[in-house]
Amino acid sequence: MKKYLFLAVIALLAYGYLHEQSGSLPGLSSSTSDDKRVLQHAYENRQSGLQVQGEGVVIKILPDDNKGSRHQRFILRLSDGQTLLIAHNIDLAPRINGLSGGDTVSFFGEYEWNEKGGVLHWTHHDPGGKHIGGWLKHNGKIYQ
Repeated sequence: MKKYLFLAVIALLAYGYLHEQSGSLPGLSSSTSDDKRVLQHAYENRQSGLQVQGEGVVIKILPDDNKGSRHQRFILRLSDGQTLLIAHNIDLAPRINGLSGGDTVSFFGEYEWNEKGGVLHWTHHDPGGKHIGGWLKHNGKIYQ
């Protein structure tokens, strides 16, 4: 009986720690309707340089960009139909292994406008500490 109580306490502590860690990420919130409006407004008004958060479904996986800093690239379709190219710096953050079409990816990073829907970058920490850190979340794992 003591063994099970001990395991239950350990499980609760681990859950609390993980919950606290995920809650400490910049941009981690549950206001998805506001996030959608910000992205839609940025696209419609050709705005760039905005920190945005959201979620989309992978519709295409592109080859890595290996010029300069290496970037894993893929395209998400957002719930409103907008597409968004994710340019995830894999020299500064781990690659998302096992990413497939149809997967859901949550994101927090810097939006840059283009005619095709936009590009999201800064999905990683800033080693210089001058830019807010971003992240990607896939299958419950956070990449930053």
